[in-house]
Amino acid sequence: MYLETNRLILRDYKESDFEDYYALKRDPEVMYYLQDIQLFSVEAAREDFLLVLDDQKKADRSFCFWHMENKKTGEQIGSIGYTVTSTTPVGKLVHAGYFTYPKFWGQGYTSEALTNVLEYAFTKDNVYRVTTGCLAENIGSEKVMQRCGLIKEATHIAYEWHDGRMKDRLEYRLLKDEWMKLFS
Repeated sequence: MYLETNRLILRDYKESDFEDYYALKRDPEVMYYLQDIQLFSVEAAREDFLLVLDDQKKADRSFCFWHMENKKTGEQIGSIGYTVTSTTPVGKLVHAGYFTYPKFWGQGYTSEALTNVLEYAFTKDNVYRVTTGCLAENIGSEKVMQRCGLIKEATHIAYEWHDGRMKDRLEYRLLKDEWMKLFS
């Protein structure tokens, strides 16, 4: 899979991307809110990366995450995509996610990429419902969701143990017909 925006290329991972993949997923600042998927060893990273590469070969993928890079420089900005959680008669239910290097925060890259990913999901991948969420203190992530038209569904109070204390979690969603009304 290959997607383009004005400033970005979103593409499937290649074997040569391993070092970039590992650098991103071991970075403590990038993974601060995603500690459950942070990688801490080369061995764990290789195993994780091979699963990604293997899934990309399947006709009906369950892990649709793309390497996000600057179109002009080729520099890795982050990773974005979704995981298929279920397939129903009306379409796929997916959980979206994204993580980017701090030097790219606040520049609109993630919103630009997520807008494109949502378009792909709803128009080419038979996605019916996209969900995502973040800890309430992660204001930047919530702003990305809002800019891309996602609708706040819930605030879970004292929901998740993170960084030594219980924290609130926000949940957002977007249905295919809601997306169509916004962007058609």
